[in-house]
Amino acid sequence: MERATGYVQTSSGKIVRGLKSTYKRHGTVNLFAALEVATGVIRGKTTQTKKRVDFQAFMSEMIEDQPSDRDIHVILDNYCTHKKNETWLAAHPNVTFHFTPTSASWLNQVEIWFGIFTRKALSGASFRSAEQLKQAIEDFTAAYNERAAPFVWRKREVKGSQLRHTIVNLRN
Repeated sequence: MERATGYVQTSSGKIVRGLKSTYKRHGTVNLFAALEVATGVIRGKTTQTKKRVDFQAFMSEMIEDQPSDRDIHVILDNYCTHKKNETWLAAHPNVTFHFTPTSASWLNQVEIWFGIFTRKALSGASFRSAEQLKQAIEDFTAAYNERAAPFVWRKREVKGSQLRHTIVNLRN
């Protein structure tokens, strides 16, 4: 989306960046991304469509440089293009797909990267063409991979009101 931006002065005198609510759409871009959990490196591919054949072509690219005797485990969410790939899997017996439970895509570590990507590269951005967006995706991924590291899960102690809010969120 191409969106006009500018600076406005609030009633308190503070100057902030503003985005117009109207925008011009220049098409869409689909991004398939794979996270190598051992290194934190992201490998991605942009496509114009988000069909099963696009996903299978992406998977074929991801495994083409891997030894055929290496077992490859792929963790996926339950998106429709990730399912019904039995023919592709039969042609690649060293690849196994694992699916996260419904509403638990946070277990899929590439979703963490998508969050980082969205916050750092897309929020507040304006793109004049799909090609400009593709270039931004490639540039961000390259810069990210220069310092890539595995995600580290940490146990966090929850206390007081945080505990109450955590329990409420678990019920919702």
